[in-house]
Amino acid sequence: MRYHRAQQLQIKNKDMGHIKLENIRLYAYHGCMAEEAVIGSNYRVDLDVKADLRHAAISDDLKDTVDYVLLNRIVFEEMAIRSKLLEHVGQRIINRLFNEAKEVSYIKITVCKLNPPIDGDVESVQVIMEDYRT
Repeated sequence: MRYHRAQQLQIKNKDMGHIKLENIRLYAYHGCMAEEAVIGSNYRVDLDVKADLRHAAISDDLKDTVDYVLLNRIVFEEMAIRSKLLEHVGQRIINRLFNEAKEVSYIKITVCKLNPPIDGDVESVQVIMEDYRT
């Protein structure tokens, strides 16, 4: 697909873009209590990555962008590895994303444990982490 010069300049001058994966639902075994390693719990992960999407906007080629299938797979694989703390699993996901998705310059991740085993009626506990590629 060819773009007119005005369209190319418009794309060139855009800020870097975001790719978001929202409400990734999965089952995992994180937590400090021994029974959490056996029983497990429902989790939700939201992911927002920032990358330069201008070239992909012109080329229409997957190799020029951040593959959200890869992002989703990394989340699932890291969530499958038990951690005591949500912060720990969140940092592992961030580290892998930066290692395997070289185009990513910024990551914001929310790891949410649904119906956590704490006193009271609590819908969820969330850890939100942000990091920039250095």
